[in-house]
Amino acid sequence: MQIAITGHHIDITPALKASVEDKFTRLERHFERVTDAHVILTVEKLRHKAEAKVQYGGSTVYADSVEPDMYAAIDRLVDKLNRRIKKSKEKSTDHHAREVNKSHFA
Repeated sequence: MQIAITGHHIDITPALKASVEDKFTRLERHFERVTDAHVILTVEKLRHKAEAKVQYGGSTVYADSVEPDMYAAIDRLVDKLNRRIKKSKEKSTDHHAREVNKSHFA
């Protein structure tokens, strides 16, 4: 997976970069078709915002999170992305094929 990390009003330290890459590997474990992620980390006074756009299998999912701590914002962002990708993946599953197979064998 390609991860692009951008910082607005914040320097991307090696620790932040490692944290983002570590957390995003969790997405790759669950969804093997994740190809590209663009993460933007922003600091505005006491608000630490993490936002990301993730592309997987032809679809794009966006999420953001605002927390008082940047690492907490990254954690919450990955949790949101995980839920949204899972929801999107379930929507794309064809449930009608199961019904046809059940009625065909009955």
